[in-house]
Amino acid sequence: MKKTIVLWAALTAAVLLVTGCTAERPTAPVTAPAPPASSAPAPSRSAAESGAPGAPAAAAAYRKWGLKPFAAPPAPPAVKPVVRRAGEPVPVISEIPTEEKIVFVTIDDGAEKDPEFVTMMKELEVPFTMFLTDSAIRADYAYFSPLVAQGHGVANHTLTHPNLRTLSPDAQRREICGQQERLKERYGTAPRLFRPPYGNWNEATRAAAGSCGVDAIVLWRESMQIQNMQYQRGDRKLHPGDIVLAHFRGPSELKGRTMTEMTATMLRRIQEQGFTVARLEDYV
Repeated sequence: MKKTIVLWAALTAAVLLVTGCTAERPTAPVTAPAPPASSAPAPSRSAAESGAPGAPAAAAAYRKWGLKPFAAPPAPPAVKPVVRRAGEPVPVISEIPTEEKIVFVTIDDGAEKDPEFVTMMKELEVPFTMFLTDSAIRADYAYFSPLVAQGHGVANHTLTHPNLRTLSPDAQRREICGQQERLKERYGTAPRLFRPPYGNWNEATRAAAGSCGVDAIVLWRESMQIQNMQYQRGDRKLHPGDIVLAHFRGPSELKGRTMTEMTATMLRRIQEQGFTVARLEDYV
């Protein structure tokens, strides 16, 4: 009888080892405190914290970049909260109306073309939108193709990055429509979103953007600098739905830091405040 019990215990331990029940759990993401138990659906979780297939690989990828896994964003709304209505001017937005603890990452220009950044985004699967300027990307259009293939959004940031408020309506239209055509030719789809360089726009900009097929002019609430966020609000905090601005920049503009180091710091700042990152195009 004793031999039978010992054999049964050994077999049970072997099964637990194979199924991973004794494996070390990945580090949990930084999130807001859990609400009291209720009948409401449980909040979404990242693959790494939910134990889904591929979770160990996802956790390892985040550790590689010095991060903790993000919580999965909520399901996109059935009706987008920002819509361009027929006959109305193109909406100008700095944030998305939502109560969810989500923000939206946008990266401008395209001057820095760090191959490690492509790898980083592939491994982390954090969505972002690229607002591209033709004069910054034309030397290497192909660099951005893998990012497009990963599902990141492509948006318009003009042909040559001028201060649009200094240009005539016709000149503004050439800058915006010209980049619409160029991005469609290179990446397959005409952008729906547009960001004016320096955030400078006027009513002629709205009219030009609308005539070029733009659905929204996208500004921002926070901008990522080298190691810290620059906030527009006095409380110096992220708010639900905020749009965060960063740039394709390298060591020469980041005081020796790389694009991936800046990005990791930005994502860490977002996590520290209990937010996760959602896809902007799902809301506009």
